[in-house]
Order: sequence, then C-alpha cells, then structure tokens
Amino acid sequence: MPLRFDAHVSTAETDYGTVLLDERAGTYWELNPTATLVVRTLLDGGEEADATAALAREFDIDRAQAQRDVEALVGNLREAGLAS
Repeated sequence: MPLRFDAHVSTAETDYGTVLLDERAGTYWELNPTATLVVRTLLDGGEEADATAALAREFDIDRAQAQRDVEALVGNLREAGLAS
C-alpha cells in the first residue's frame, strides 16, 4: 500500500536525508538516506515491494534485510501517527 503522510506532517529533504515535523506534537523525525529512498518510493505511489527492490539495488543489501527494513520503517511511521 502506498504511504501517505497525515495532514499534520511536514517534510523537508536535506543533504543528509529527510526531516519530518509532526506539527501536532511539535516533534521532529530525521530520516537517513536509506529511509528517504523508501519514503520517496512509497509517496510516489510505489508498493513496499518496490521500495524493497530500490533499497536492495541502491545500497547493495540482501533483499530479505531490505524487506525487514522497509516493514520496520513503515510500521514505525504508522505507529507514531505520522502516516497511513
């Protein structure tokens, strides 16, 4: 399922990844380049499988590890109330 940030979340890409601002809570989240690639893929309409493939290809990591990383990131973002 593609990722959607909730309306109260602002994003800004930096030289080091992406920063998320939860305007409700006033908290920041900093995403590293690998998380930024995953989020960008999902926000562009890709599925978790697409993000997994992009992560494995770009960072030359095992596909199973990439899948675990994608699932963990998406789960954390949803659990924190930042995304649906």
